[in-house]
Amino acid sequence: MSYALVLLAHGSSDPNWRAPFEHFRDALAPRLGTPIRLSYMELCEPSLETTVAELSAAGVTRIEVLPLFFAAGRHLRKDVPAQIDTLRSEHPGLELTLLAPVGEHPVFVEALASAVADQVGETLSPAP
Repeated sequence: MSYALVLLAHGSSDPNWRAPFEHFRDALAPRLGTPIRLSYMELCEPSLETTVAELSAAGVTRIEVLPLFFAAGRHLRKDVPAQIDTLRSEHPGLELTLLAPVGEHPVFVEALASAVADQVGETLSPAP
């Protein structure tokens, strides 16, 4: 079974907005053994639909979608699951899984707290 991970960002019509996500993908890709693609929920390309279609055409049979969101708001509770359902019906042989947003992972919280402390020139106290 061929597998790929899709990093899903919201999307923006401003190309400068995409740069940090592209940098993150480029920094992460050589550190994992998993093929990684970056796509966007809306407003820019490659869209989730385009990415899934390309991966499916390339013979990938299992895709996990990791939202690069802080939390599961309306987009992750309704919009993205609807996109995933549509993609499942368009690609019936494809196993497509939506993961929890990266912001809900405890390591993310710690990394973000460290970045904030660094920005304000403080040392981060241990988590309670």
